[in-house]
This record gives sequence, structure tokens and C-alpha cells, in this order.
Amino acid sequence: PLSGGAVGQVVRSNHGDFAEGDYVLNMNGWQEYFTRPGGHHSDGGDLNKIDPSLAPLSAYLGVLGMPGLTAYAGLEEVGVPNPGETVFISAAAGAVGAIAGQIAKIKGCRVVGSAGSDEKVAYLTDEIGFDAAFNYKTRDFNEALAETCPKGIDVNFENVGGDTLEAVIGQMNFKGRIIFCGGISGYNDTAPQPGPSNLMLIVIREITMRGFVVMSHLHLMDRFYQDVGGW
Repeated sequence: PLSGGAVGQVVRSNHGDFAEGDYVLNMNGWQEYFTRPGGHHSDGGDLNKIDPSLAPLSAYLGVLGMPGLTAYAGLEEVGVPNPGETVFISAAAGAVGAIAGQIAKIKGCRVVGSAGSDEKVAYLTDEIGFDAAFNYKTRDFNEALAETCPKGIDVNFENVGGDTLEAVIGQMNFKGRIIFCGGISGYNDTAPQPGPSNLMLIVIREITMRGFVVMSHLHLMDRFYQDVGGW
């Protein structure tokens, strides 16, 4: 089957942790039925029982699924923003970026994002509460960053890389944190992109840049469901 996340309902079970009628989140592909030996993510299995009363089932593939957990883990365990800090998010209208921005707002931060169309910018500022956003296709990135982040950037949730990352490094504050989630600008490159030319600023400003993979943060699942489910 085509690989991907899915929500399924248990129709028959010989496993003590799963009963007929339970709903589970899984990565076993897009298919009508499958059989598994059982086991939750937390104990090495590949099924995660979900609560259908908490949210629509489709939410477990978005805000309560891997995109949501990625945003949550990046902020909770990598960037750790404090109230009053400025958080900048690239690809902010995407599945991860949009959730990361809303969580950062809940944590009392000033949140700024970049996106690739005026419609996406309006979504960020008018619908989901970003303090500022800009269209990177129609603005000079460095000028837009300076304008929307006049006090610099304390935490960057980086999804793009390349020239975007270089511009962000130039605007980072002392002891700022870069959450390196992805580098979509280079995914289809046939030759490697040159690295940012201003990496010495990471030394001078004592900036932390840490990459992470969401699958290393599955221990957060219970807290994630409680926090993000409530929000």
C-alpha cells in the first residue's frame, strides 16, 4: 500500500490493549484492512490509540498528528521560547509552521512568519493570530525581517533553509535558538546548495542551532494530546 498516516478502527482484536471499536493512528499505509501484532508507540509498536471524543478523527492526521507533534516537540524540547520573545517561522502557512505559530502565541510570544502568497499571509495574520507576516516572493527577505522583527529574533522555527536561513541568522539575537526542522528550499536540488555565508554569527552571538526528527520525541505523546487537544 501507499505509505502514509491513517486513522483506523479496530474490527477484531486478540490483544489486551486494543478492543473492538477502538480507533488507532498508524503509519501502515492507505488500505482498507491490515493485521498487526499490536503494541503502542510507547512500547515499540506502531499503533497509537486515539480518543475520538477529543477532536474529529481527521485532526489526528494534522494538528493532533505528526505535523502537530513536530511543532510541539520543536518548541517544547528544542527552541523553548519564553513569554515576550520573538519567534520567526519560515513556511509559516504549512502544516507544521501554522501550528508552531499558534503554540508560540499561546506561550506568550510575538510571532512572525513568511509565506509564498498574499493569501497565505492574510491567513496567518487574520485567521490564526500571527503578529506579522510577509510574502517572501514579493519582498526583500532581509528588509522584511528587519521590519517585522525590529527587536531581532529569539527563536526561529526553520523549515526552508538556504537563503532564508542565512537571512534569519543575520537577525538572530544573542543566545537565540534555531529549531532546524527542515530545508524545503533544497529538497529538489540536483547539486548541494552553498551553506550560509554568515555562520560565524552563530559563534559571536552564541546562537544554538539544533536539528530534530519528530520520531525521537514520541515520549511526548501523552502530554501532546493533553496540551494540544485542550488548546
